[in-house]
Amino acid sequence: MGKLVLRRLGLGLLTLWLVSLVVFAAVLALPGDAATAILGKEATPDRVAALRDQLHLNDSVISQYFQWLGGLLTGDLGTSAATQEPVSDLLSARVGNSVFLVLVASLVALPLSLLIGVWTAMRRDRVADHVTSTATLVLAALPEFVIGIALILLFATSVFHVLPAVSLLPPGTHAWEDPDVVVLPAATLVLAVTPYISRIMRGSMVEVLESEYVTMARLKGLPERTVIWRHAVPNAIVPAIQVTALQLAWMAGGVVVVEFVFQYPGIGAALVDAVALRDMPVVQTVTMLAAGIYVGLNLLADIATILVTPKLRTAGR
Repeated sequence: MGKLVLRRLGLGLLTLWLVSLVVFAAVLALPGDAATAILGKEATPDRVAALRDQLHLNDSVISQYFQWLGGLLTGDLGTSAATQEPVSDLLSARVGNSVFLVLVASLVALPLSLLIGVWTAMRRDRVADHVTSTATLVLAALPEFVIGIALILLFATSVFHVLPAVSLLPPGTHAWEDPDVVVLPAATLVLAVTPYISRIMRGSMVEVLESEYVTMARLKGLPERTVIWRHAVPNAIVPAIQVTALQLAWMAGGVVVVEFVFQYPGIGAALVDAVALRDMPVVQTVTMLAAGIYVGLNLLADIATILVTPKLRTAGR
């Protein structure tokens, strides 16, 4: 087990290094000059040259990469080229808001997906199963911005004007201080990820319910609730672990679109603004943060899969 975990960890670190190369190259490949984009077209050549020197844009590409990577590893994220604030200060409140949004959505989506998967599997091929499967398939086919706009039209306009259409917060205010602004963005994420996890859970649960050990448990006279939750669900949940990790990792990137739709003050909105302003330190930091979350969640999913799978847990003994 230890070797498998170390191997996954090594692959994760290699992935992050490759992502850092891609992110750095992609930022450099953006059209136009970063200094000119920040100062505007009316800026004098002297001001542009001074800013280029301040941002080390005149250094070689290799030198720029290692300066940025060294700062990333030591926690020095640099200074925002657009606002002249330290990137860590600029993103600290926004990271907290995004984490809170994803946490709320996860706490709703994961148990809801589990319950839907188990419930539909127990009613396989019945009307309820077909209706639920169709509904989840439709939701899975919709982009998150479409779901978000539909929720705005339904709950923030003339139909049911009960929630704010945009998540505007005063400067220095955190999202958990005004829960109303989180409801629609979190609901969008829940509706976007629940169909995938619930469908995987349903398929796995159907297969487990037809297994010999579940049949044996029923023949022993165990209550159906015990058969389902003690014998079937723990085995059915294994395939859903990887899908759950992928969906949670998707939230780290998909939150960008949701935050843009609702003007939610998180890292997604910061990334959109930073790309428009060619604010490279912010773009690189947010992208690497999302990549780190993705790799970390997949590593945790691999470890969880190993722990709940006896064959993998005892490998190498």
